[in-house]
Amino acid sequence: MKKCVILVAMMFSGILVAQEVKPELEAVGNKVKATYYYENGKVQQEGFYKEGKLDGVWVSYDENGNKLAVGEYTDGVKTGKWIFFNDNKLSEVAYENSKITSIKNLQKNALADRN
Repeated sequence: MKKCVILVAMMFSGILVAQEVKPELEAVGNKVKATYYYENGKVQQEGFYKEGKLDGVWVSYDENGNKLAVGEYTDGVKTGKWIFFNDNKLSEVAYENSKITSIKNLQKNALADRN
C-alpha cells in the first residue's frame, strides 16, 4: 500500500510537468490561481503559485470530478498532511521538506471533507 501512495504522490506532483493543456490563470491577491483541465473540460488540478512556486492548497481530481488528492505547498515544497483518496480508503501522508515522514491509512468516513 505504501508503494501505491508514493506512486500517486509522484503522479500528483508530476501532473504539472506533463500538462499539454495550458492552465487557466487568475490573480488572487499576491498569488496566481492555476486551474488545469482534462481534455473533457473537467478540472484536473487547481492550486496557487506565489513568485513562480507552488504555494498553498492544491487539489487533484479524476476525470469524473472525484477528488484524488489534497495537499499543501509552501514556497514550492510539499508540507504538512496530504490526503489521498483511494477507493474505500484514505491515505494521510505527512511531508516535511517534500519528504514523506509518515503514512496512515484511514477509513473514508473517518475524515471530514477538506476543501
